[in-house]
Amino acid sequence: MGIKKYTAYTPSRRNMTGSDFSEITKTTPEKSLVQSLKKNAGRNNQGKITVRHHGGGNRRKYRLVDFRRIKDGIPAKVIGIEYDPNRTANIALICYADGEKSYILAPQGLTDGMTVMNGPEAEIRVGNCLPLSVIPVGTQVHNVELKPGKGGQMVRSAGTSAQLMAKEGKYATLRLPSGEMRMVPIECRASIGVIGNIDHNLINYGKAGRKRHMGIRPTVRGSVMNPNDHPHGGGEGKAPIGRPGPSTPWGKPALGYKTRGKKASDKLIVRRRGGKK
Repeated sequence: MGIKKYTAYTPSRRNMTGSDFSEITKTTPEKSLVQSLKKNAGRNNQGKITVRHHGGGNRRKYRLVDFRRIKDGIPAKVIGIEYDPNRTANIALICYADGEKSYILAPQGLTDGMTVMNGPEAEIRVGNCLPLSVIPVGTQVHNVELKPGKGGQMVRSAGTSAQLMAKEGKYATLRLPSGEMRMVPIECRASIGVIGNIDHNLINYGKAGRKRHMGIRPTVRGSVMNPNDHPHGGGEGKAPIGRPGPSTPWGKPALGYKTRGKKASDKLIVRRRGGKK
């Protein structure tokens, strides 16, 4: 998908860019595969803000994407490629030979009329979903499961892919987009190919209003707050942090401080992102 530039008839339009949606072939979603999405503006069931900077934004409906891909042995034809407001990747509407329709993540190169298939007997072809045990080493994959049958949880963003590096015993080793090397049970499934919409990260939004349309509210720096609102706040004029290091609004260390605790899955991480074990 390419990037289009806007005519600079206002200052905010001068550097604004957007997607040209050249991959999109279907503009309206499948009614049977959408459901309403309730807004909560980052608040929990007590009305307290648990995620800051959320609120507003255009109405949208959730597309029921099939991350599990467990309908084996039945070929499915691609009906169209659609925009999904809930994710950076595009989605593809497919129709199985028995008439059932489903949404899947659209990899690069998947077009209308192509056939995709799930299961161990499927070909190694873009859009097909297979267990890691039958995928050749070196293949680019996406929508990778962490537990067999749970559905893809990793590598689902636009333009990303993981590479299958090795297979040994009960585990396959993957190199994730972050650089992390991780072992995954070899029965887990993954889809072949690189997720489409690869130019997504090159878009320049140009003005704050486009972020508001997405439901993202403004962020205020801690250094311009009062001391009762943020540890960085207060002071006459431009003041330093006044602490050994930068902090979150709640006084916890920020910017590079490791927050991941001990987990059972630590033993499956061969190399962390950044090159350290």
